[in-house]
Amino acid sequence: MPASTKTVGAAPAGAGDRESAAKAVRQMFSEIAPRYDLLNHVLSCNVDRLWWRYAARTFRHILQRPNSRVLDLCCGTCDLTLALHRQGSAHRELPIAGVDFAHPMLLRGARKTEGKPIRLLEADALQLPIASGSLDLVVSAFGFRNLADYDAGLREIFRVLASGGEAGILDFAEPKGLLGRAYRLYFKHVLPKVGSVISGVRGPYAYLPASVARFPEPPEMLQRMQSAGFREVSWTSYTFGIAGLFRGKK
Repeated sequence: MPASTKTVGAAPAGAGDRESAAKAVRQMFSEIAPRYDLLNHVLSCNVDRLWWRYAARTFRHILQRPNSRVLDLCCGTCDLTLALHRQGSAHRELPIAGVDFAHPMLLRGARKTEGKPIRLLEADALQLPIASGSLDLVVSAFGFRNLADYDAGLREIFRVLASGGEAGILDFAEPKGLLGRAYRLYFKHVLPKVGSVISGVRGPYAYLPASVARFPEPPEMLQRMQSAGFREVSWTSYTFGIAGLFRGKK
């Protein structure tokens, strides 16, 4: 399916354009920040920790270069940022940067990364205050799907990467077959109820399954990455296709 024929970005309920979609996403994640980590671990049965570790390990060849420049995009409360740091901590001289536009999430991330060479920045992923061609690695975990414009997000990642730099996008997918049916039942009916009860906020956990359903399936996402300029694009499935890692090089 041509990339132009499908939804190009997240669309929370009531959002009619890119600006309102971004505003709604920022508000949702700001509201659930106090319980965000707990809910991630509970709702994924702690499998999310493995996904971050797998993704970080994939880029160990970059993380263990002492002068590599690394960004965790849409870093949230910095779980992936810390996983990246652990993979390269003995070899790094430069800090890993984390960017997010939800201030309450960054505040929690700052507490978790205190004392480590991790620099956090509040900024929009579609308009990064980062020089073109200045990074060796950009990785995002479960945040790219919430961008109001996927193609613009890919172009911005491509812009800030140096020649030979790599990108990784870790996000949910929808598995097929019997597992897929069971997963969709849990994801669309059980998860929103549990998330709403624990967080005290209904909107974000009703939005989550809808956002996964809207996100391009792997073949289309890889096509979008190629259209943005990436080469050697690939997708690696995690946990029977519940999540997966997209990769590409500049």
